[in-house]
This record gives sequence, structure tokens and C-alpha cells, in this order.
Amino acid sequence: MSRRRLLFVSSAVLGLSALVLSLSACGSSSSAAPVGAASSYALTAAALKPGSVTAGSASTSTITLTPANGYTGSVSLSCSSITGGIPTPTCSFSASPITITGTAPGTSTLTVSTSSSTPGGNYTITVTGSDAKNSAPSNGPQALALTTAAVIQHVVVIFQENRTPDNLFHDSVLISRGADIASSGVNSLGQTITLSPIDLGTAGSNPQNYDLSHANSAFVSMYDGGKMNGADLIPCSPVANCPPNAHPNPQFMYVNPSDVQPYFALAEQYTFGDRMFQTNEGPSFPAHQFILSGTSAPTATSDLFAAENMSVGATIAGCIATAGTTVALIDPSGKESSSQYPCFEHATLTDLLDAAAISWRYYAPTAGSIWTAPDAIEHICQQQTINGTLTCTGPDWTNNVIIPEWQVLEDIANGQLTQVSWVIPDGAHSDHAESNNGSGPSWVASIVNAVGNSPYWANTAIIITWDDWGGWYDHVAPTVINDGVSWGSGYVYGFRVPLVVV
Repeated sequence: MSRRRLLFVSSAVLGLSALVLSLSACGSSSSAAPVGAASSYALTAAALKPGSVTAGSASTSTITLTPANGYTGSVSLSCSSITGGIPTPTCSFSASPITITGTAPGTSTLTVSTSSSTPGGNYTITVTGSDAKNSAPSNGPQALALTTAAVIQHVVVIFQENRTPDNLFHDSVLISRGADIASSGVNSLGQTITLSPIDLGTAGSNPQNYDLSHANSAFVSMYDGGKMNGADLIPCSPVANCPPNAHPNPQFMYVNPSDVQPYFALAEQYTFGDRMFQTNEGPSFPAHQFILSGTSAPTATSDLFAAENMSVGATIAGCIATAGTTVALIDPSGKESSSQYPCFEHATLTDLLDAAAISWRYYAPTAGSIWTAPDAIEHICQQQTINGTLTCTGPDWTNNVIIPEWQVLEDIANGQLTQVSWVIPDGAHSDHAESNNGSGPSWVASIVNAVGNSPYWANTAIIITWDDWGGWYDHVAPTVINDGVSWGSGYVYGFRVPLVVV
């Protein structure tokens, strides 16, 4: 794979840049022949027009056959070879063969057609001719150079857990190229705290054996009216591994670069976004609702948002949660003023995909997880009691919600990748503090590599991002809406999360 210049993208706006198309023609007609020279013909190919096409479009060139020394004959045209990606473009001619009977040249229009599956990249198209005597052009075959811009046919969204750019991407290469990554922060006492290294996983000489609150109240503390100096006020647990017993500044940490090299490799080679902000000011359950639906509101007309994870003691989320389970709702003033059972009914992105006949799958670890967003949407998780257990049923759940998540690797290998896929890790393969085993970067890389080693690589965009900030320090203040009127008032936008686009 060629190394590409690093790009930075602004908040939540992903621009997927098409490859530039460049077309040129080469070759020259033969020089005048001396008296008595054998008759012949020369072939010239004009530059393809338009000079820029996207896969699925076509370009044309005028092919001219010029007789010399009284040549007459019927010349069949062909594209003798096309090199580049597979499937290759195709050639056709408006006229072939071309009959030459006098001194006037003959012409034909070459059309080079690409399909939506044509990979982006460089192609060489060689045009030649042959008459009844198998005579080739006197000046030889003529070459056209083509670079196509691929069409994205598949989108894979990998949703990892609980990190900020300052915490996870302490990458000297990205920093040298202008990525906005801080090495220190300010606490609520006005003290400058240098960020310290810590393991990503739960094993090692410096284990990340604690977790930080990422509730809405933790957001309010760290944001501190935009001053971004309250991270030290975010609660840490368990007590034995938190101040004053251990880790004096648990929020001001960055992950050891050696633990996340696969992330660095992807970010350095492709696209890293240092202005991607989570939509919500809270934890995973509402964040996963936003990645599926663009909202965590219980209904399409509500001005409330689900703001937290499930109520204390609840182990099952969504429409199959046990009776009495609730989720806090936040109002436009930013106050958690009510709560309800965590089962919602409104349109999701999957409904838009269904309406457009675009295939999708949602790969998730378990039903009832706060990370399995479809289980909280009533028309996707049509709950029924089966053998005494509340269970998600229905066609969307049965056909499109795939458990366990590692089946995405089999679907890629078997040529069954849908047009849009969400991929959610389990706890061990996530980057969630305390619960992961350090394998998250390798897990993400395995999905990227599976696509990279398949025909899907030519037309797939892979979006890797993280659901929330996880309580870790980040120095960039988000734009907070709290006017009591606008959409999301009181709950958008949250802190930065990393973004990599492959």
C-alpha cells in the first residue's frame, strides 16, 4: 500500500476524497516514407475525454488511421491489453473494422467504460490495429493512461470504547504532522499536570486497573464552563486503585505507544481526525443510540434524551431489560429530570437503509448489552418471552443483528459483507478501561486486514471511532449547546474522541 499524506478532518464531518483522474495519450505518426516504400498505415489516439471520471462512468478517444504510400485495406481495432486493477475497464469502438480506400484517414470513437466495481488506481490501455494481412500500425500500438476514482460501495463503522485523542494517540508522528495532542493539562486547582503513560490493558507492569466515571456529571465537572480544568474531579474506582491509594492523577494519563501501534499505523497511513466530538455528554448507552439513530431520545417528537447507562444494579439493557430497569432522561436545560424503561420507538439509520434497499448488519457481542444499540429499538427488538426469558425477535433482529461480533470476519472472507456494517467489540477486545485485555488495537486491525485482503478493499470505507471520552483528560473544549431551545440543548456536544478513516 502506498503511504498517503496525513489529513485532518473537522468535527463529525468526514470527507472521503476520490482519487484524481489523469488521462494522457502518447505516440506519434510515422515520418514520410521514401519513394518506393511499402504501403502502411499509422494509428493515433487522441486524449481521452473527459479527463476525469468516477468508476461507473465512461471516457472517449478519437482513433485515427492514416494511410501512407497508397495503402488500402480494412483494419480491425482492439484494446490489445489493459493493465491495472480488477475488474478492468472495457473497450468498445464506434466503427471496427475501418476500411481505407484512398488518401483520407479513417476514424473511430473508442469508449473506455468502467463499472461501479472498478477499483481506483492507474490503468494502461493499449490500442492497436490489424488488417487482413495481420499488418499492425507502422508506429506501433498506442497507450492511454487512466486513473479511476473508485465508488464507495461498502461502509464499515467500527465503534470502540472510551478514549480521547490526548489519551490514546500520543503519537510523535501524528504530533509532528500537526495533530492537536497535549502532553499536559490543568486541574481544578490551576496546577499543570504532565500526562503519564499507562497500559491500555489490565496486565503489565503499569496496569490500567481502574475506571473513571463518564456520566453526565463527570462531563460537567471536566468541562467546567469551557475551561476544561475539572478532570481531577471525575470519580475513580475501585477505591484501592485510585487516589489516595494509587495513581495520584488517574485522569491525566496517556496509553503507552507500544500498546496501540496498530492504531498509529492506520492513523499515520490513512486519515486521522483530531476534531471529532462525541455527540452526547455522557456514557456508552446513549452514545451507541446516537451511532445507530442519530439520537438517544425515546421518541421522534421528544425533546428529552437518554443521558446515562442503566439504573444501578441493572445488568440487561434495552427492550429486554428486567422490569424496574430505568434510564435517566435529560431535558433541554441540562437537568436529569425524569427516567423511563430503556426501550424506545423512533426511526433509525437502518430504516433509511431499508427504504433505499441498502443492505446492513449490526455485529454485536450480546443481546441486552448497553453497546448493542438495536436492542433498545422496539421495532428492531420485538421482545417476546421465550422459555421464561424476555428475548429480542423480529426480522431485522434475526437477519441483520449478528451475534457474536467476530462473525464479521467470516462474512468478509465468504463474500457476504453488507453495504453498511456496524461492528461492536466485546469487553476484552474493547478499549474500555479495566475490562479490556489489551487486544483492542489488534482486533480492529484484523477487520481492516480482512477487508484489505479481499475484493472489498477496492470500494470500502472503514470508519473507526470511539463511543465516548471515558473520563480521560482532553484539552480541547467542545461546542456546548445549552439554550433550552435548539436540538440537543442540554446534552450536546461531548468531548473529543479519536477518528480514523481507512
